[in-house]
Amino acid sequence: MSDTPLSSEPANALVPVTVLTGFLGAGKTTLLNHILTAEHGRKYAVVINEFGELGVDNDLVVDADEEVFEMNNGCICCTVRGDLIRILGSLMKRRNKFDGIIIETTGLADPAPVAQTFFADEDVRAKTRLDAVVTVVDAYNIEQTLKESPEARQQIAFADVIILNKTDLVDEARLKSVEDTLRGINALAPIHKAQKGNVKLTDVMDVGGFDLQRILASTPDFLENTHHHHEEDLTSVSLTLKTPLDAGKFQMWIGALLQEKGADILRSKGILNFEGQPDRFAFQAVHMMADGNAIGPWKEGEERISRLVFIGRNLNRPQLRRGFESCAVA
Repeated sequence: MSDTPLSSEPANALVPVTVLTGFLGAGKTTLLNHILTAEHGRKYAVVINEFGELGVDNDLVVDADEEVFEMNNGCICCTVRGDLIRILGSLMKRRNKFDGIIIETTGLADPAPVAQTFFADEDVRAKTRLDAVVTVVDAYNIEQTLKESPEARQQIAFADVIILNKTDLVDEARLKSVEDTLRGINALAPIHKAQKGNVKLTDVMDVGGFDLQRILASTPDFLENTHHHHEEDLTSVSLTLKTPLDAGKFQMWIGALLQEKGADILRSKGILNFEGQPDRFAFQAVHMMADGNAIGPWKEGEERISRLVFIGRNLNRPQLRRGFESCAVA
C-alpha cells in the first residue's frame, strides 16, 4: 500500500517512538514487517520484546536494513524496563542513523509502564517523545480473548490508535459487534480496519497520539465523548469547563488526584485554558506521571473551553467534575 512520505525529523528533534502492542497472535509482527518494508524513505531502530513467540523475521529485518534489539529475558512492562532505558540510551549515541524507534512488546505486556518510561526517566524524556501506543486487535478472536485475559483489555484501553486486524475472517454483523466492544473499552482511539496488518503508514506512524493538538485540529469534539462502562469497570470520563482555570489550583488538584488515584487512572489528557495565558495548554499523564506544555495560541474566534479526559478504573465522575470545577478562577 503506497503512502504519502512521512515527515523527516530535524536532527536535533526529539526522536519519535511508536509502541506496538496487542495480544498474542493479533498480528503485531505482521504490522511491523509491513512498516519496515514499505516505501517511506525512513529508517527505524526496532526494539523487540517477545518470549514464547517468534519475533520479527530476521531475513526481513536484514533486508530492511534496520537496527534490531531483542529483549527476550522477560516482559518489557516489568522485568526489563531497565533494559529498555539502557537500549534507548545506547540508541541515542547513534542518533543520526535512524529517524524513529519502534518498540514491539510481548503479547502479554501492559503498555502503561512502557509509556511511563518516557515520562519517568529524565534521559529518555530529554531525547525521545512517545508518538503513539498502537494496539493491534484480532477481530476473529478478540471477544473470547477479552473474557480470558485482562491484559488484552488493558492494551485496548491504553491505545492511541487501534488496528482492527483480520477483518476478512468475520462477517459484517460480527465486525460491528467487535467495534462496539472496542468503543466500550476505549471511546477515544481511532479504529483502522486491516487485513494482514496492511494499513496506511500515516495511520500508525507520526500520528502524534500523545499530541492532543493534532487530534483536536481534525476532531474538535474529540474530548466530548460520554463515558463507557464494561464488566471490569474500565471507564472514560470527559469533562469540559468554560470558565478559565487557575493554573495553581489545577496543579494542586491534579497532583493530589494522581497521587491518590493514579494506580487506577491509566491515562489522563486534556487541553486547558489557564487564566491570563494566551496559549492552549496540553496536559497528559500516565498513571501518576504527568507532563504538560503550551501548544500555541487559541484560534481567532475559537471558544476557550477546557477539556479533560480520564481513562481508568473506579472513576468517580461527580467527584472528578467537582474537583475540576474547583480549579476555575473565582
